[in-house]
Amino acid sequence: MEYPSNIIKELVDAFVKLPGIGKRTALRMVLSLLKQEEEDVKKLGELVLRMKTDIQFCQKCHTISDNELCHICSDNNRESNVICIIEDHRDLIAIENTKQFNGLYHVLGGVVSPIDGIGPEDLKIDSFVDRVRKDKPKEVVFALRATMEGDTTMYYIFNLLKELNIKVSAISRGISIGGELEFADEVTLGRSIVNRTNYTL
Repeated sequence: MEYPSNIIKELVDAFVKLPGIGKRTALRMVLSLLKQEEEDVKKLGELVLRMKTDIQFCQKCHTISDNELCHICSDNNRESNVICIIEDHRDLIAIENTKQFNGLYHVLGGVVSPIDGIGPEDLKIDSFVDRVRKDKPKEVVFALRATMEGDTTMYYIFNLLKELNIKVSAISRGISIGGELEFADEVTLGRSIVNRTNYTL
């Protein structure tokens, strides 16, 4: 693809690095930015830079936050004795949008996947077990993808929790096998949270 400017080309190449963005879409975005007011483009650039410099990760649950503790972990109205284990930040957003869960979260940062070189030590599993030992929640809820990797991760964590005598449940399989939470509709995901079942091996 030929570009009228090297700057345009470099911007298109930068946008293409984002997931789901092809060259045609990237070019439309760049040309749209070209038409916008300078102040708007400047603000966008500043926000992107601030995202990298100012955003933190919650010291308790590891989700994206503006402070040391995220707004969920610091909310006294949440059920602090129920912790939902999720893969990443997108899953937290998806579950929160259902308005069916009022507990806390723990973001693992992925799932165990030997084929991808991801082992338990690469995830936030140790900090979760430490958190459970310290906070002694009454229930831990697995809300991981319905895949072999998700099941392997749940199995591994469940074995670590067995000695702690804590109720362990999992969202119901209204989510299709192989499906990811962020793509599930809110009604299905919400029912899966509400109708969670005891997790057993």
